[in-house]
This record gives sequence, C-alpha cells and structure tokens, in this order.
Amino acid sequence: MAYIYPAPGVSGSQVTLTLTDAASTLTGSLVIAALQDVTVNAANDVFTWTQLDSGSKQQVATTATNSLSMNLVLDKATFFGTDDGDYPNATTMAGLGIFGCSTEKTLVSFALFTGKESDDTGGVTISGSGYITGLAPTVSADAPVWVTPITITVDGDYSVDDAEYP
Repeated sequence: MAYIYPAPGVSGSQVTLTLTDAASTLTGSLVIAALQDVTVNAANDVFTWTQLDSGSKQQVATTATNSLSMNLVLDKATFFGTDDGDYPNATTMAGLGIFGCSTEKTLVSFALFTGKESDDTGGVTISGSGYITGLAPTVSADAPVWVTPITITVDGDYSVDDAEYP
C-alpha cells in the first residue's frame, strides 16, 4: 500500500494548486504553493420526506455541493497580483492574483496536485472549475505573517487524474 504523502519541503512532491482562467481571456497560470492545509469537499445533498405509512424518514441523494477549502500564507504577488490592483485591465492570471479573481468574479479552472505517494511515485490531481470565495486575511502578534482562508466553490463535478502532475 502506498499512502498519499505530500512530503512538505520536498520539491516536486508537495501539494500545489494551479489556477487558470476558465474563459481563456487571461493568459498564463497562477501557481499557489504556500498552502497550510487543504480540504476537498464532495457533499451530496439529500432530500428527506416522511410518509404516513412509515415510522422512519425516507431519503434520496440529490446533486452534490463540491468545494476546495484551504489556508494560505500570503505572498503579495500571488494574492494581490502583479498588476498592482489594476484588476479590470489585467491580461494574465499572475496580474489578477487571487484577490482579483475573487473581486472580478472570475471562473477559474483549478488543478490540485495532492502530492506523490509514499513510495515516491504517482500522485493524483483533482481538477475542475469554480469561483474563489471566503477570503479573510488575518495577522496577529502570535502569528506575524498574513494568512487567509480560501474556498473554491466548484461549478460542476471534480475530475480525478491518476497521472503524475506535469
């Protein structure tokens, strides 16, 4: 058995999130590597009803609500973009940054590489498209670097690729 092992600090093995513009109006990609944790949420909704002939509720699974949630240590260029806040005129994903993707309501395509396996092979990439939400940067005396939660609400289904991330 080989466990998924992101090997923090080992180049090529760590968890990485890559964002591109789903509409292809912005060029390039935005690679986010300073992740503290990642949660992949695939939650089916359930419709519940009662019937007069049963003492128990009936349920059936309906559509899923999918999202990626993570915490990120902020890097100025990655978070605010390289175009210094000129979001409406950005032409690249790097120029827009995470904050610009959120404020401009950009549908992003994402690829989350989960890390190599414990035997240093393989790895799984989870991909899809969605919107960036939930940004709430914080800093404190006990944690003197800016950190923010980030959520990508997935538009549709996940795709899982068992091939090693390029």
